[in-house]
Amino acid sequence: MVYNFFFGNKQAQNTPQNQPIPGRESEMIKGKSGGYMFAAGIWRTLRRCLLIGTGNGSYYATKWELTNDFVDVLEKAIAEDPDRVAQEIVYASDGRSINNSAPIWALVLLSMGESPAAKKAFQAIFPQVIRTASHFYEWMSYTKSVRGFGKVVREAGKNWLLQGDTQALAYQLLKYQQRYGFSNRDALRLFHAKPQTEGRDLLFKWVVNGWDELPPAPPTAALNQIWWYEWLKRNPDRTPEAISQGRLTHEMAAPVGKMDVAAWQLLFEEMPIGALLRNLGSLTEIGVLAYCKTSNRNLDRVAKIINSKEHLRKGRIHPIDVLKALKTYRSGGSLGKSSKTWTPVPRIVDILELALEMSFETIEPTGKVFMHAVDISGSMSSSTVSSINLTCCEIATTMALVSAKAEKNYMIRGFSTEFISLKINSSDSFSSAMKKASNLNFGGTDASSAYKWMIKNKCYADVICFWTDCESWAGYKHPSQALAEYRQKVNPDAKAIYISLVANNITLVDPKDPNSWDLAGFDPSTPRLIQSIASGEL
Repeated sequence: MVYNFFFGNKQAQNTPQNQPIPGRESEMIKGKSGGYMFAAGIWRTLRRCLLIGTGNGSYYATKWELTNDFVDVLEKAIAEDPDRVAQEIVYASDGRSINNSAPIWALVLLSMGESPAAKKAFQAIFPQVIRTASHFYEWMSYTKSVRGFGKVVREAGKNWLLQGDTQALAYQLLKYQQRYGFSNRDALRLFHAKPQTEGRDLLFKWVVNGWDELPPAPPTAALNQIWWYEWLKRNPDRTPEAISQGRLTHEMAAPVGKMDVAAWQLLFEEMPIGALLRNLGSLTEIGVLAYCKTSNRNLDRVAKIINSKEHLRKGRIHPIDVLKALKTYRSGGSLGKSSKTWTPVPRIVDILELALEMSFETIEPTGKVFMHAVDISGSMSSSTVSSINLTCCEIATTMALVSAKAEKNYMIRGFSTEFISLKINSSDSFSSAMKKASNLNFGGTDASSAYKWMIKNKCYADVICFWTDCESWAGYKHPSQALAEYRQKVNPDAKAIYISLVANNITLVDPKDPNSWDLAGFDPSTPRLIQSIASGEL
């Protein structure tokens, strides 16, 4: 069956997979690779787009092509059921999407829905999706580019600035003073937010005019951080004092203060998990996390924060965030655009390895036999999801290993036009597993090669998991046909799960097959869903 709820052009050579299955033409569509797959449908495609995003494109399609497809499916979904679209946006935004950009983009499109229900749904979920001033400026940027600031948009923006706790808003407007071509001052002027309390009036006056003279003390408790920020601007040599007394974050202190080791040590001691993951390299370079007298205490704090399920969940830390941090930190600064370099501390690498496993939802062993088939074709090594070139193949290997670590009976192999051993097992670190898989990227994509090898070798599996972009084009049999043959010759009860790692509109799941599932990759719940399907709970 097709499991709807769980869910950023090169032409292939002529093969049987480049033609639809006879008699099934109406159910199949041509993928970007030239191969024919089953249509994923608008709701599964929407879930993929929200969780995976379209900003990096894929091997077979540019980011513009994928984004245009995202817009098309969004418009159809909004016309059909705007409330369901709103639910999908909130689901993705709550720490399940690799970042909040795709949900924010979808929120803008929802505000453009023609029905009153669409506009009502937009207003209802706005504060759940737009949680920070950075999100707010990004939403403003997207809104300006595609629709303009009409009545429903102005109302949402004004309410965001006027509702809630003044101290919390002051924190946001100070921490994120400008992003995406907009500033906090632009927001106030655009949405004509008129403060209803004295505290918020003082906050808005600071945003618009600043302080020519520093008051002798914070005007209100809600403006305490702003007062210390302004004090630091006038006393940059006393940065540690301002950080300590004003509880300033690095975004507040760094632009105006003198950032020495003492200042960074104070910031580190209060640094939340998201900022800590992003700054591990910098903290190592300047000595806060290098081996020294305070090293054990500081490294203990890193472990306490990063190896905590509570901190990971409250911080909405996606497994891909941890994976990016691991790959970046291990590189010593050779990845990305930063000019900083550092010598990685082995214990921090170990902490990140553990955090990566913990960032996925808890899974229980099922006792079933698993075959994890990782797509190692050229397209998976060319499709990236971040500025540090984290590839879909690396992500697929990581997620497969998470599932395998929970089970005793498993195999992890890789397919392109052949199905080969990756020599990965549960004792591998995520780093070593990614390296093994990445070193073997080659060739075209034929998902049926996995079934062919399993039939030839009479390899029994209860559950066969494919981690792929679904662009299977190079084989002489469609994967659904090869699965039917495997069930006939080896295991009639075999379940097939296809985990898609690209936001496209195709699937390898035959909609008439009750024992095949389609899941969207990058969702932290994916390994748990796989175990639930294997155990018969779903």
